[in-house]
Amino acid sequence: MRALIDVAMSKPTLIYVPADSAALALGADALVEAIAAEALRLGKPIKIVRTGSRGMHWLEPLVEIATKKGRIGYGPVGVADVGGLFVADWLGGGKHALCIGQVEEHPFLRRQDRWTFARCGIVDPLSWSDFIEHGGGRGLAWARANGAAATLAAVTASGLRGRGGAGFPAGIKWRTVHDTSADIKYVVCNADEGDSGTFADRMLMEGDPLALLEGMAICALAVGARKGFIYIRSEYPRAITVLEGALVLAKQQGLLSECEIELRIGAGAYVCGEETALLESLEGKRGQVRAKPPLPAHRGLFGKPTVVNNVLTLATVPAILTRGAEAYAALGSGKSRGTIPIQLAGNVRHAGLYEVPFGISLRELIDDVGAGTASGRPVRAVQVGGPLGAYFPCDLFDTAIDYEAFAAREGLVGHGGVVVFDDSVDMSRQARFAMEFCAAESCGKCTPCRVGSVRGMEVIDKIVSGRDVDENLVLLEDLCNTLRLGSLCALGGFVPFPVLSAVRHFPQDFRRS
Repeated sequence: MRALIDVAMSKPTLIYVPADSAALALGADALVEAIAAEALRLGKPIKIVRTGSRGMHWLEPLVEIATKKGRIGYGPVGVADVGGLFVADWLGGGKHALCIGQVEEHPFLRRQDRWTFARCGIVDPLSWSDFIEHGGGRGLAWARANGAAATLAAVTASGLRGRGGAGFPAGIKWRTVHDTSADIKYVVCNADEGDSGTFADRMLMEGDPLALLEGMAICALAVGARKGFIYIRSEYPRAITVLEGALVLAKQQGLLSECEIELRIGAGAYVCGEETALLESLEGKRGQVRAKPPLPAHRGLFGKPTVVNNVLTLATVPAILTRGAEAYAALGSGKSRGTIPIQLAGNVRHAGLYEVPFGISLRELIDDVGAGTASGRPVRAVQVGGPLGAYFPCDLFDTAIDYEAFAAREGLVGHGGVVVFDDSVDMSRQARFAMEFCAAESCGKCTPCRVGSVRGMEVIDKIVSGRDVDENLVLLEDLCNTLRLGSLCALGGFVPFPVLSAVRHFPQDFRRS
């Protein structure tokens, strides 16, 4: 992970190569070996530092060279490119077809306002000196100096809302746990990121894990918790490895004196992203949804008051305390304050992570930031909010990324995932997939979700085959209403969003004749 390769002892050039999952999947480890070998052959003194990702995934592996003019980027770099890059004097920032110039000046980064991801791609995630040099620890220092009441007031004043999907105000949840009497309280980080097209939690844990741990320590101080857990899915082996190293480092440096934190690995059940199913799993039980009330803030883990927050929610708190709650609250749109890390995925040219204040429109995001489809075909639809998010057609692309704006158009912001589809997509298949996904991932506790999703697949199959289309469309809507109103949690309750939006906005895909 922290492979630092010295080819010579004097004045080595720093070369930054990401070691997050996306870069590794594209050959970053082999690239590091090739760079080191070529530098050794040429007698060039270098030091390779493994970082997280900047979030410009179409340029991965993105290699950055430290020069007098700043960090110069080259990407996407493959093993076959290494020889030519040395010939072009890339150690001095030389020109090359893969050169993107000063990385910080790239349009994709310049237009962002990074609070949560300020250090990602810049620092070695397991370097304490990097963490401190780039502002780490200041939020916790503020909380320690000002106390629990001031910390709760700052988080509340910032307008920070949960980034896991529900958008519930973090300050209210924290204050509820603080005000609830108990002999022990818990802080639980929901790192069970499972929505299609989302990867922000993974990127943060792999690129700046100490920000998450600092946020959990602040939360523990604010609510009076002495024990914390990070619940992460087993499909994130790289993030698990980095977090394990970060926990050791944080304990050594006194970052976790307020709260003992353990890492727990789940089996990857989608339903365990729901906070009460997650708590059941943490307790060693089958991951099934609990009826609410009581809320976890009153009776959560082992029946004790528990803060359950998403990775991004907790990791944003240190920056809020460092840069000011008022500054954070000044950003955004309507009741959606601050920034949102948007994950652009699917059929889009510039896929990646883009953190900006709430309020950017879908059109700007897809056309300007994402640069249109990777296939070159026209965009037909986008799905925002994961597999249970609504499908929006082009005539709704003026919608702002804002919780209330999306709710007004029967959509979900969710975890901030945006998946783009071109005009070759069959929306009836997408609607069926939503029902199929629900059937596969249901915990089975409630009938509407368990049975209704299977019936939904059957009804959509009848519609697509042309059997009693009008009658079955009515039946499908009725079934969706049953799922929405009768399911215990959002898995069944949100399935109507993708299904009915596909029917409403793309009716031609459900009538073949």
